[in-house]
Amino acid sequence: MKAGSLLRLLLLAILSGLRFVAAQTAPRQVSAILEQPIQPPGVTALQLGQYLATKSPPLRAPRGADQWTAEARRLRSHILKDIAFHGWSREWVEARCKFQDLGLMDSGKGYRMRKLRFEILPGFETTAILYEPENASGKVPAILNVNGHDSKGKAAEYKQKRCINFARRGIFALNLEWLGFGELSQHENAHDFGAHLDLVGANALGLFYLAMRKGLDYLAEHPQVDHGRLGVTGLSGGGWQTIVLGALDERVAVAVEVAGFGSLQSNIARPLDTDEVEEDATDLTEGQDYTHFAALRAPRPTLLIHNAEDDCCFRAALVKPYIYEGVKPFFKLYGAEDALSWHENTDPATHNYQLDNRQTAYRFFTKHFGLPLAEDEIPGGAEIKTYEELAVGLPQDNLTILALARKLAGEIKRGPVPTAPAAREAWATSERTKLRTVIRYKAVNVKEAWRMASSKSKGLETVSYRFDFDNGLSATGVWLKAIESPGDAPAAIILNDQGKKAAGTEVSERVNRGEQVLALDLLFIGDMAPEKPLLSAYALKVTTTGDRPLGIEAAQLLAVARWFREAAGDRRIRLESTGIRSEVASLAASALEPKMFSEVVSREAVYSLSRLLDAPVEYREAPDLFCLDLYKEFDLDRLGALAEPVTVTLKYAESPTKRAH
Repeated sequence: MKAGSLLRLLLLAILSGLRFVAAQTAPRQVSAILEQPIQPPGVTALQLGQYLATKSPPLRAPRGADQWTAEARRLRSHILKDIAFHGWSREWVEARCKFQDLGLMDSGKGYRMRKLRFEILPGFETTAILYEPENASGKVPAILNVNGHDSKGKAAEYKQKRCINFARRGIFALNLEWLGFGELSQHENAHDFGAHLDLVGANALGLFYLAMRKGLDYLAEHPQVDHGRLGVTGLSGGGWQTIVLGALDERVAVAVEVAGFGSLQSNIARPLDTDEVEEDATDLTEGQDYTHFAALRAPRPTLLIHNAEDDCCFRAALVKPYIYEGVKPFFKLYGAEDALSWHENTDPATHNYQLDNRQTAYRFFTKHFGLPLAEDEIPGGAEIKTYEELAVGLPQDNLTILALARKLAGEIKRGPVPTAPAAREAWATSERTKLRTVIRYKAVNVKEAWRMASSKSKGLETVSYRFDFDNGLSATGVWLKAIESPGDAPAAIILNDQGKKAAGTEVSERVNRGEQVLALDLLFIGDMAPEKPLLSAYALKVTTTGDRPLGIEAAQLLAVARWFREAAGDRRIRLESTGIRSEVASLAASALEPKMFSEVVSREAVYSLSRLLDAPVEYREAPDLFCLDLYKEFDLDRLGALAEPVTVTLKYAESPTKRAH
């Protein structure tokens, strides 16, 4: 070869190298682009509200009482068997009430007080105080008084006054403690740990239902109680318990609910009205709504009390059209229009069960129990006991919600993954079907990829996108590549639990390798996360209406991957994630469609879903991971096996010294 030709080749090589050097990026340069928001949180909240509104089940009055009676029977059976007690031991569900009578305590005039301890399930106990009419003759009515979210639990002043008044009017009153409050206020009894029960295969609603039902069981078996005159009442979370127990247990003859529930429609408009794992229990409003629960009360006497300026939830004017006006036709079917009553409290009008609400309840209960009508409260302030005086005591080794979840996790047994090729292929097909069911996977398509912003400078070009899917939800992402990179350069999708804004280092590294990269935020992550605390409120509502946040995220990831693969030259995509949430979404997506990806790499990964229980990870930090039955049926190694032949690399955030349960 001539010297001139050699020189030209050398110059071309040098220039080519210079162009490559010029295309190098720094994490700071990339982060400045990724930190720019693409979609405001308010838009995501609006989309979620519209999406949930399509799932709101209508409440339509049937043609006759017989038809509704039959439908009510079906609904009760379905809600209890298929939802509340999903995954629960039949032995626990059907066990008779076990309690300890710890004797009388100092009481007031006209009534006695007795300390009781109940077994919710083996190893898990709760406490109560029974207020007994002093001179009860024959069979008398009884009322279960359930707690709300009050740290004092059964020692709450307004609750004690109510129980004293019931007892003085000849009614047994059981003041029942509630999970997470009073004597059960241990941190591991926080209601959010109900999500950990879901994870290991037992719907959290089942525990909350058993806890309240045990109190009713006790009253129903009491020799002095008229089993035909049982009632239940409570404020806030106690109001929620009232409508749930009163709807699903036909032994509840009379119910007085105070500021405890609203319809799905009003809850979508005010998502923080319900932001509790038990209130938005998995699948609870899939096909039915709380309006159906109120209708299930027909024709049994039911009083709904809501506060005009409630500073917590379920304001009277905002819920009345749905939970009262919408339910009246059901009581009319039975000729029992007067059995459904409404009261709006204007004094003090806030979230309360104070004097006006109590006196309204006294009148309603005494009327429908056939007792002398109670007009005014009997003063009992001087007889209020302290928290310590009402303490019953619990075993030191009493289970907690989290401890119960760990116990159930320890009992999980999964079959081995087959090694023979034919058997392994059949296993993978079956497991993928199961995974779709567990995460409620529904494939979506990118309906529109909106170009929202762009840049082209210092060797780097970018386009920011909002991906609209055909189910009305969205994701956001930024496509980055060196200006000189060819259109068919290797492609990578990068996820980060903190959002694309935190992925600058990883994105820069891949771009500098000559790859084209899509930094992606899925629903509930980064740009696509509603502002806290709305994130968990919306995640709960997605779950209670029958979907799973994880299933939505996996569907979005696969839809965008299909779009990106086509746009990037129809090649398989490298998938890289940082953090446990992105790790699980990546593994779920690759397990469902392994042919989509060339490689899956997870940084700051965990070795097992058991980490959610062992650490533990708080529900509100990762609401998409707490999917009913997920850990019961799968672990991360199992998802990795389903992703074969894709190479899955997990770079652990900590040493995987603990073994999965």
